[in-house]
Amino acid sequence: MATALASARAAVDDALRHRALRRSGGQLAAEIGLRAAVASAALEGRPYELDDVRAGTVTDPVVQGSLRVSAALPGLAETWTTAPRQVLARLHLLAARDVVAEQSLGRPDANVDRLDLLCDIITRSAGEPALLRAAVVHGELLAACPFPGANGVVARAAARLTLIADGFDPRALVTPELGHLAREPEYVGAAMAFSTGTPDGLRAWLRHCGTAVELAAADLRTLADTLT
Repeated sequence: MATALASARAAVDDALRHRALRRSGGQLAAEIGLRAAVASAALEGRPYELDDVRAGTVTDPVVQGSLRVSAALPGLAETWTTAPRQVLARLHLLAARDVVAEQSLGRPDANVDRLDLLCDIITRSAGEPALLRAAVVHGELLAACPFPGANGVVARAAARLTLIADGFDPRALVTPELGHLAREPEYVGAAMAFSTGTPDGLRAWLRHCGTAVELAAADLRTLADTLT
């Protein structure tokens, strides 16, 4: 488990040192956000071609919500570790607009105690590795499904937000969503294993999350190569 997390961290650090990112990282931000959003929507059962979404021809509300969430993440990073409940409500409002009833936006309706405990963990970091914290946030939100709809989009965004806020990916250039989609059956199975609360389930989930981040780092290197 520790090896998987360390390997993922090394892969991200290597990708972020790519010389093209020193001068052109900003050029990639919009493309990376788009890819993350399309992948997250696909994991919700709404797969669309990247070029079609880029062209603005896809009006699917899940895709549009995922795009809004992805665009909002950098601006929410500072608030995440001090007011996570507020940020989660905002993420759900962005993700679930036109998906659930307006009066349900941003309002958890299940497993509220579990959500409160998770928010307490987020605000009281004990120095755990960022990827471990992100994986726990992601897994807990998938397991709890606290909101009416769009919980997967919110969970993946919260995990990515944790990596940004914790300094693992301060420029928001790493998209684990791509890795989750590339290994979708494993993603679903590992998330279910995590929800059991067993040590084996946690290990399976952390291994998967580490692999997803490594795949995201490889994608970032490929994109950066196009700028050189």
